Amino acid sequence: MTRRWLIIAGGLVAVVLASLALVVMVPVSVLTADPAMACTTSPTSASPDATAAPPVWPSQGSWSSEQVGNAAAIVAVGAELNVPRYGWEIAVATAMQESTLRNLGHLGADNDHDSLGLFQQRPSQGWGTREQILNPRYASRKFYERLLDVDGWQTMSLTRAAQAVQRSAFPDAYARWQSEAEHLVAAISDGLGIVCTSDGGDGMPPMDDEGLPEGFILPADPQLRAVVAFALAQRGKPYVWGAEGPDSYDCSGLMMAAWARGGVRIPRVTADQVHTGVAVPSLAAMRPGDLVFIPGSDGTTSRPGHVGMYIGTGGDGQQYLVQAPRTGDVVKVTAVSDWSQRVAAIRRPL
Repeated sequence: MTRRWLIIAGGLVAVVLASLALVVMVPVSVLTADPAMACTTSPTSASPDATAAPPVWPSQGSWSSEQVGNAAAIVAVGAELNVPRYGWEIAVATAMQESTLRNLGHLGADNDHDSLGLFQQRPSQGWGTREQILNPRYASRKFYERLLDVDGWQTMSLTRAAQAVQRSAFPDAYARWQSEAEHLVAAISDGLGIVCTSDGGDGMPPMDDEGLPEGFILPADPQLRAVVAFALAQRGKPYVWGAEGPDSYDCSGLMMAAWARGGVRIPRVTADQVHTGVAVPSLAAMRPGDLVFIPGSDGTTSRPGHVGMYIGTGGDGQQYLVQAPRTGDVVKVTAVSDWSQRVAAIRRPL
């Protein structure tokens, strides 16, 4: 389906221009960032080498329709490859710096060697042919391929991750675009109807099931008692990505099911749960039932990908939480001290 975007009362309204059936043959060896993450996009996606005219996007702030359209191509490819959202922001910020989101051809005497396109990729450096690099979808895919080869990119600052791919002579230049990239990616993601789910695990070394600590007592508050008791009753059940019970859970599925037992609906996935309820300022201020977030295996401190539930203290005075850790593991109790250096956020559902 081809869509044209118009600005009406400050919003995006999609006017359907035409409908068409599109069959895409995808090679078996297709690149994906994380098999535990899945993104869906409402408009029909094109093949990686598609050359059809892109939809027309409205301008956003200082970015023209053309520039927003190029950013949309970058975001769409990232979603198709199941790259986490932070990767889209890195890619868009990089293109903002390298080309001001314009698909630049050769600029004659002003050209930097043989650099071309959105990311100023160079045919002589193995990025592809001139024709390939000038295809925004191809150029975006090549950027993501190299980003995903950077060990630990998800926990790096944006400018460091971008520099690891681009190897620019101005390595600190990308940081200035982070805020604008975040806002533009958010608008494009909404416009394309992109929905991603990801609970790739806690990203921590295997730990033994500690069980309930000696002297542990359930909270006295009836609602919190129901929530914590339900979560603890799931101990020993396997982690299965996307599972919401009753026989298996992923991390956010367990949190949603437990709080449902307390009569509170919270969002399904970690990326949304981290915005639910109210913020808790510190580990010391936690009460049972609070959600504790860490980056996990597929997130960052600013975009955590894993969640557990604080259950209270044991007789030893230590704090504990319950979580569904990762594929191959089971729901278990973990000492909060194991997470304390990685805590990204704490939220209290209401």
